[in-house]
Amino acid sequence: QVQLVESGGGLVQAGGFLRLSCTASGGIDSFNAMSWHRQAPGKQRELVAAITSGGSTDYADSVQGRFTISRDSAKNAVYLQMSSLKPEDTGVYYCNAKYHVLHLKYDYWGQGTQVTVSS
Repeated sequence: QVQLVESGGGLVQAGGFLRLSCTASGGIDSFNAMSWHRQAPGKQRELVAAITSGGSTDYADSVQGRFTISRDSAKNAVYLQMSSLKPEDTGVYYCNAKYHVLHLKYDYWGQGTQVTVSS
């Protein structure tokens, strides 16, 4: 059973920084892509940043230049370095991992970690 466990959330003042971590376990050594999503109260979950197994990255416009996604394949982990945080970055941050084999596509989610940015 694949499990994604996030850590690193917390309360931070505007302008501060946080580093989120997500570690995968449960039998898949390499995911095709890993990503971070967030959900603010009353809003839909949105993609924040993604990284492929080849290292290609993609960011939401709202975090471009402030957030950096990276992964450690040896540890089967993905990280999100967040800087210059804004109150609008507040939300629950979820880790996602995608695994494709033949015609099958699997999507895994972590339980989420709360990030709160105070003004």
